[in-house]
Amino acid sequence: MNQDLYNAGLATRRRVLGDAHVDASLAAATEFSRDIQEYVTQYCWGDLWNRPGLSLQERSLINLSMIIALNRSHEFKAHVRGAVNNGVSREQIKEVLMQSAFYCGGPAALEAFRNAAEVFAAMDAEARAATGASQ
Repeated sequence: MNQDLYNAGLATRRRVLGDAHVDASLAAATEFSRDIQEYVTQYCWGDLWNRPGLSLQERSLINLSMIIALNRSHEFKAHVRGAVNNGVSREQIKEVLMQSAFYCGGPAALEAFRNAAEVFAAMDAEARAATGASQ
């Protein structure tokens, strides 16, 4: 393993998806699945996400589109949160979902809207809890 690339990937993965998500993914890794976690962290997050040419916001929008087309709701939810963490607005996310209705089909878009709404509701609840805790 390229430890420098892995460390860069871990930092980017945490920045985009948040510590809680990354910690849960790594903690859930078993002897069987540990290699894929290391591979994703090193090559996807360490190499691809840190390439020049696209901003993190652009990468997030592209990922949302591809994950909608693949109908992978677990990954989609993680990347909705990641897109918001990267500065993508809910309106921009909505427009990606609208575009997906034509290119990926109505059922995929409807599922994406349901999943995004679930993530937004969770994020809103977390924000309210954090505000209440700080008062």
